[in-house]
Amino acid sequence: MAAVFSRVKGTLFLLFLLHFCSGQPAPPLLRFSIFLDPSNMVYLRWDHDEQELMTFELQVHTTGWVAFGFSPHGELPGSDIVIGGVFSNGSIYFSDFHVVDEATLEEDESQDYQLLSMTENDTSTTMLFKRHLRTCDPNDLDITFAVPVEETKYACTFMPLPMVKQKHHIYKFEPVITPHNITLVHHILVYACGNASVLPSGIDDCYGANPDFALCSQVLVGWAVGGESYQFPDEAAVSIGTPWDPQYIRLEIHYSNFDLLPGLIDSSGIRLYYTPELRKHDVGTLQTGIFTFPLHFIPPGAESYRSYGLCKSSQFDEMNGMRVPDLHVFAYLLHTHLSGRGVKAAQYRNGEQLRIICEDNKYDFTLQEIRDMKEIITIKPGDEILVECNFQTLDRSEITFGGPSTMNEMCLTFLFYYPRNNISSCMGYPDILYIAHELKQEASDAVEGMMAMNFVDWDNETVKIAEKAAKEADQVVMIKTINVSPPSEQFVAGELESALVF
Repeated sequence: MAAVFSRVKGTLFLLFLLHFCSGQPAPPLLRFSIFLDPSNMVYLRWDHDEQELMTFELQVHTTGWVAFGFSPHGELPGSDIVIGGVFSNGSIYFSDFHVVDEATLEEDESQDYQLLSMTENDTSTTMLFKRHLRTCDPNDLDITFAVPVEETKYACTFMPLPMVKQKHHIYKFEPVITPHNITLVHHILVYACGNASVLPSGIDDCYGANPDFALCSQVLVGWAVGGESYQFPDEAAVSIGTPWDPQYIRLEIHYSNFDLLPGLIDSSGIRLYYTPELRKHDVGTLQTGIFTFPLHFIPPGAESYRSYGLCKSSQFDEMNGMRVPDLHVFAYLLHTHLSGRGVKAAQYRNGEQLRIICEDNKYDFTLQEIRDMKEIITIKPGDEILVECNFQTLDRSEITFGGPSTMNEMCLTFLFYYPRNNISSCMGYPDILYIAHELKQEASDAVEGMMAMNFVDWDNETVKIAEKAAKEADQVVMIKTINVSPPSEQFVAGELESALVF
């Protein structure tokens, strides 16, 4: 016998069901599917229609009875569940319940789940049923995400990747955005987690009071407003299913509810396509640019202000734990927020600029998409990557600081490359004390340096002084890695971070 409870926050259930599409298509009735346990004993298929009706098929390797439910906090109390099974005489039972406490299960007065079929053979039980996303029963949990009435919300959860018995490749991904929420969903990122990471359950603010929800930093795939689906090149794709591949991911969705509209419901996500037909190389993603918080700032009233973030790859071998092969970059994604006007990434070798990796001098916040390189470029160990972002803040009277809000700023370039290594990000920021002193401000540490920016009389002259100082200052380079080692090994690290001054 088996009882299966989906350990996700009830109001976020549909939002964070990452859609996996295997190379072997499922019957057209139910488009989405996933194994809910590491042993592949519990298999869930589902779909929804325009009438907000969800259909589920639960297949469990057991006989007798099965249960499926939604939990508001990852615990049994407060759960909304449905239980069904086949008696020894062949008769069927099926009912809607809620959990009062660890020892008390009560049947709902309002039965809102509808059984479509219940079958059992010698080894397994299959239960097909449906329910509306929202019911009027206070004992039922809504299967939707109520977007908070906040200007900016980063919502995160953790979930397993598909449990496959051999290596597969994710060869394509695409956004699944609720149609009426096109302007609400800012971006969606999927991060790989180290196999030793102790991950929290449920859903929470990605960068809030619980730091565990910010774990996992290596981007697998990403989408931002204006982007569409993306298919990896014929020679490379994202690997899953081997002991060295991540088993879990962090799903991050950024909402921008500028008008503070209440009652907004969302069911957005990302659909991943995977296949056992392998490509030659495994894909990796390197995040470069300016370390966002807390030392990035843009002066107010600037027609043009350039910020710089440096990546030095000379420490990659040490951080990776082994030699890092050449990175063959085939695509990129540029990212700033509303005041960004241009993004450029340049490659340097032995102090000389080798080439412009990617550039957009007419950056459009509403058109952020993964773009293929015109030709594959090679980044060798020891090379430097300098990311430059151009901002315009004529409509702002206060300093714009780096941060997660859409009204804050970012300066990032995601480079998609092969073969994969364990470096997840390499970002820099200039010495804020040097900038403060060039602006004739007194400061003895970085915190005072940032506070001093608020006392500058910003005009065209001081903007240019700050920009020049930011370009000349030494850079602190932050390198992060994710160690994805076989779980059977005695030592398996989670995430490592190193700060280097150049």
